[in-house]
Amino acid sequence: MGIIENRVTAFHKLGVFISVFVTKKNIITEQVELDNLFCDGLKHQIKLTEESNQWFTKSSILFTLKVWLKLLNKDSLNNFIKSYNFNTKKSKKVAIVTSEKTPLACFHDFLCVLLSGNFVVVKQDSKDKHLLPFITKYLEYVEPELKGKVEFTEHKIEYFDAVIATVSQNKAHNFKRYFKNKPNIIRVVRNSVAILTGKEVEEDFINLSDDIFRYFGLSSRSVSKLFVPKNYNFDNFFKGMYNKKDIMNNKKYINNYNYNKSVYLMSNFNLLENGFLMIKESKSYFSPIATVFYEYYNNEKDLIAKLYQDREKLQCIVAKNFTENEVVFGESHHLKLKYFSSGVNTLEFLSNI
Repeated sequence: MGIIENRVTAFHKLGVFISVFVTKKNIITEQVELDNLFCDGLKHQIKLTEESNQWFTKSSILFTLKVWLKLLNKDSLNNFIKSYNFNTKKSKKVAIVTSEKTPLACFHDFLCVLLSGNFVVVKQDSKDKHLLPFITKYLEYVEPELKGKVEFTEHKIEYFDAVIATVSQNKAHNFKRYFKNKPNIIRVVRNSVAILTGKEVEEDFINLSDDIFRYFGLSSRSVSKLFVPKNYNFDNFFKGMYNKKDIMNNKKYINNYNYNKSVYLMSNFNLLENGFLMIKESKSYFSPIATVFYEYYNNEKDLIAKLYQDREKLQCIVAKNFTENEVVFGESHHLKLKYFSSGVNTLEFLSNI
């Protein structure tokens, strides 16, 4: 097999390993003994991750792993890369930088770079330095060709041929200037919104609570703003959110809730809240932790036009039969391989460097 085929096989085996880990079932494969051996190591890395970053809870990490195990199979991976011929390209060193605040935030970029036959150097966050290096060790074990193809650093990246970075709006200008002489993808962290029409049922709101509270709202795919019709009644919305009341048990979350509530009250802002979530009227797309903004719309046509105008600010739109390319309630964090962050095709970029 060629380099690309070997790497597809390695990620397929990773998917099987993750399945063994999260389901605790010994799937009958020739690699099961190896997977059981690595399971203890992954448990330890999850524990270390929780200790170093209280936002990265065990349940959040397991959810992320479950999402990826559905994607890491040969059929999906081969379909993902079938339109590109990477076997004939010379390998380049691609740097990955991310400011996303969720477990394995850069894994899609990591996957793309390795599947394209390139080397990768990952600029790690000091509070997210356990999971991906461990996964890399597993990949190197099942595919020795990958040894030496992945590098991790917490320091400034100096030697590379191209860069993929996801940064805040404040950092974007500096990144674009610094990397202007290298092939690059510089993404600005986006936000996600949900559109309510008043026709939603109880199940829709319960599902929407996953879109809002998953990863404590820290993901670019977490709903940070609602669009609602004039005179909208939020009672059913809050009823749907109540199933996430246990989030109050997270100290960092509730501290942010109390702090932001105090700021809003001192500023005499009008709030609606239920003891663990506040909603506030605002034109902004970015809302603080424990807060979701909302904005009224007059008619569907004008709202669709506004969302199109602001498309560069939006990661995904959660809705129910409202607009094209919407994500159904409860699915904003359920990734697909073809979901390229900010709509920039990473594989296309890598095929041209």
